[in-house]
Amino acid sequence: MRNLTGPGEWDYDYNNDILFFKVKNREYSNSIEFKSFVIDFDAENYIVGLQIFDASTLFKLPKISLKGINSWKLSAKIEDSSIEIDFLFNAVIRNKIVEKNPMIFERVSEEIPNSEMVCEVQ
Repeated sequence: MRNLTGPGEWDYDYNNDILFFKVKNREYSNSIEFKSFVIDFDAENYIVGLQIFDASTLFKLPKISLKGINSWKLSAKIEDSSIEIDFLFNAVIRNKIVEKNPMIFERVSEEIPNSEMVCEVQ
């Protein structure tokens, strides 16, 4: 399994409720769009970014809480025509830090080499 590990960065589009994570210093090449998210790949077919649509609904958090994520870790793995995305992040809800650890699992119809990516901000 090919692995990519590196520091990450994130952004949240409050108006459109889109949460974006990416690996720093990796250039985007192409994407695969699913119903509720988009996976970005670089020229070497590593996962380098993730956009999550309707993030507040998916994570069951108020939109204002997603603006205040203070640390997170994202792990994404493609293996045997499926993708598994595991999040671990802290958000602030009513002045209280809440830890969330959601997971997304999807089948991939396109031919993509097996790989794993881990990035985080602390």
